[in-house]
Amino acid sequence: MNTLHIVMGAPAAGKTTYAKRLAKEKKASLIDIDSATERVVQAGLDLATKNPDDRDSPFFKDSFRAPIYETLFAIAKDNLCHNSVILVGPFTLEARDANWLENLKLRFGTSVCAHFITCDPETRHQRMAKRGNPRDLVKLEDWENYIQYYRGDNPPAFPHKYVNTSS
Repeated sequence: MNTLHIVMGAPAAGKTTYAKRLAKEKKASLIDIDSATERVVQAGLDLATKNPDDRDSPFFKDSFRAPIYETLFAIAKDNLCHNSVILVGPFTLEARDANWLENLKLRFGTSVCAHFITCDPETRHQRMAKRGNPRDLVKLEDWENYIQYYRGDNPPAFPHKYVNTSS
């Protein structure tokens, strides 16, 4: 039976790096939120005359969050009949739902394994600065307020593999 692996955590925690290694190890499809949806989201934000690098405003979350995640799940479903899937995204709201993992198991009819990726705020800050992604500029400019959203980096409310990628 193929497995759906959910790799989740804050931006710049190391999700993509971890997921790439996991995909190689499991010989699984890798579906990263950025690769799968970024260009469409930027185009939509541009058409709405909004900042194409915005990922934190109420407008972005109300307009794009649900469709982005449903797109990831649709791609995962298409691949799960062939092989295991590594699905990468923050999943911050979902992490608070103790039943989310069980609901995914029912939805996909397969086993689901969550991997919670975290690191200390200083490591996250250094990674964001180094990667130079325009989406991170607002976060870096107002780091103290931004980091409050992820302060504590609370682990999911369901069973998961805990991975700390701090330097």
